[in-house]
Amino acid sequence: MARSRENTRARLLQAAHEVFAEVGLDAASVETICERAGFTRGAFYSNFESKDELFLALITQLSEDKLDEVSVRVKKLSGSRDVVDLVRQIASMSLAERMEPQLLSEVRTQALRDPRLAEAFLAWRAQMLGRIETIVRDVSELHALPLRMPVADAAVLLLDISEQCSVQAALERLSERQANRAMQSRLEQVVPLLVGPV
Repeated sequence: MARSRENTRARLLQAAHEVFAEVGLDAASVETICERAGFTRGAFYSNFESKDELFLALITQLSEDKLDEVSVRVKKLSGSRDVVDLVRQIASMSLAERMEPQLLSEVRTQALRDPRLAEAFLAWRAQMLGRIETIVRDVSELHALPLRMPVADAAVLLLDISEQCSVQAALERLSERQANRAMQSRLEQVVPLLVGPV
């Protein structure tokens, strides 16, 4: 029973990812998502309270998947203390893959009008920041790289840069490879400024 529910949820998330990417958050209907997944509205509402909740679950899953990959990459870093080299090793993976900035921008805009969605969105962002803080702390400690600011502040800065680079890449219609290179270049400029004696 639990596995069946998990499978239903996974299929709804995959269908939502496809539909949101095709038509956006506003135009995507619960009916279209259910049809794409091969389920009824009843199956949808037994897993998600609303389309907004589904969307937040989707971006959480995509973000967690990407941060899991980064965490694994961090554990495999060489012993280099060269900050730019470490950035390149981490950023050589596809940092922008699967994260559509258009969708993130849509839910942020909706959240500005809807207090309940705003609360959920801020909770999601706090969760992501917690994961990023862990990654930053791991790199700093494993490679004896002191930070010029608190880990929490560094995490906020890095998330802001990541989001801004993704939006800019989308506006410029860059390929995934070009978007990753642009983000890597920005990180190579900023990260060295975060490291060193206070």
